[in-house]
Amino acid sequence: MPSGSEPAVSTRVLTLPNALTLLRLLLIPVFLWLLLVRHAELGAFWVLAASAATDWLDGVVARRYGLVSRLGQTLDPVADRLFVLTTLLGLMVHGVVPWWFVVLLLARDLWGVIEMVRLRRHGLRTLPVSFIGKAATFALLTAFPLMLLGHGPGTPAAVVRSVAWAFAWWGAGLYWLSAIMYNIQAQQVVRRESGEEAR
Repeated sequence: MPSGSEPAVSTRVLTLPNALTLLRLLLIPVFLWLLLVRHAELGAFWVLAASAATDWLDGVVARRYGLVSRLGQTLDPVADRLFVLTTLLGLMVHGVVPWWFVVLLLARDLWGVIEMVRLRRHGLRTLPVSFIGKAATFALLTAFPLMLLGHGPGTPAAVVRSVAWAFAWWGAGLYWLSAIMYNIQAQQVVRRESGEEAR
């Protein structure tokens, strides 16, 4: 039994949470096709909503039913990043979000990649995904479909856009905060490893 409240991590591949994560990855080209080729905003909205639901559901199912796996721990953040980035780019091309907001989030991910490379140079594995990082992803995946739903004229659309941007700014702030915390953790790990090698 694992100590404390940490769930056991298995090496299983065929689990419901992993299937939900894979579904989220498969929905990426569906979303882009609906939005950029078919210009079907309502269909793209429902795909985004379904993707956000799978992001929440896979974690709940994994923890509640003891289905946490090593593959899931690796695949889930990759799926999150890919979905956030491709959704952002699709919404930018469609004229829903401005380019500077895309750059703001892309810069955060670039910094994260640099830190990951630095950790690997020291022979270290990547740090675990933080609660703040997951909260940031949840806020952004809530904001994106609302942005799409509020893309248009009229008072109702304006109200939805306001709510969407509230989630977007919270998500962006938490996204950067998680990167700063990751950077601090990485520096601590590198210092500790360097200190142990010097002994």
